[in-house]
Formats: sequence, C-alpha cells, structure tokens
Amino acid sequence: MYASSRKKRSNVDILHRIDWVAWENLIRTNGLTIDRPTGSSHPVHENIVYPIDYGYINETMASDGEEVDVFVGCSETGLVGAIATTDHRKGDREIKFIHDCNQQEIYLINGFINFDRSLMEGVLILRKPFSEL
Repeated sequence: MYASSRKKRSNVDILHRIDWVAWENLIRTNGLTIDRPTGSSHPVHENIVYPIDYGYINETMASDGEEVDVFVGCSETGLVGAIATTDHRKGDREIKFIHDCNQQEIYLINGFINFDRSLMEGVLILRKPFSEL
C-alpha cells in the first residue's frame, strides 16, 4: 500500500500500485477523521476554503509525517478513487483518497486541487469508469 510517492517515481506510476481493497479495509477498520469540514478554511492559508469534507485515515502515516489524507463526500460509494498531488510549495507528492463521493463531488475535488497549478496539481484516478459512479 502506497500512501505517498518517492521523488523518483511519477504520480501516475504510484496510482497504478494502489491496493484498493486493502485501503478500503483500513478505512473500515480504522475509520476517518474530518478535520476540515465543507466550507472551512485551511489552517495556514485562510483564503483556501474546502469545498468538501477533508480529513485523514486514522492510524496511518504519509511521507510528510502526517496521516494519509482523504476527501469525503455524502454518497455511500466507498473508496472511489484517489488524486496524486504534487505540492510545489512544499516540494512533496502524496496520495489523497476519495471516499463516498459522487460525480459532482469528484469534479469539485479535481478542480480544487488543480485550481492553481503553479501551487499544486493532481492526477485523478478512479477505481471504475466515471459513468458508473
């Protein structure tokens, strides 16, 4: 299970290595914590407002030393995908999972991450075709 990438690997390579079933089981076992509900501001960059619930998978650790991030929607779709991000400010890459999201919420997440690609950009991958969500 990859929570984040090494500098030498591309985000797309890492996305194809995700063990979806293992991560889904981990979410079910450990649970999720929402620390930035829809409409809340980023703790450091107050002008960044989250369009959807954002938090982390409990008892996990990403390459940045924090928990593995997750966007959480209001559908009961389970773990539908991930977005591999490159944060140009911090100089790191990580995987942010997408859980219980419908098509509209996935559009919101992708737009939110890729709003200003000079700061952050992401590559979206879904477990199944978008039309099946």
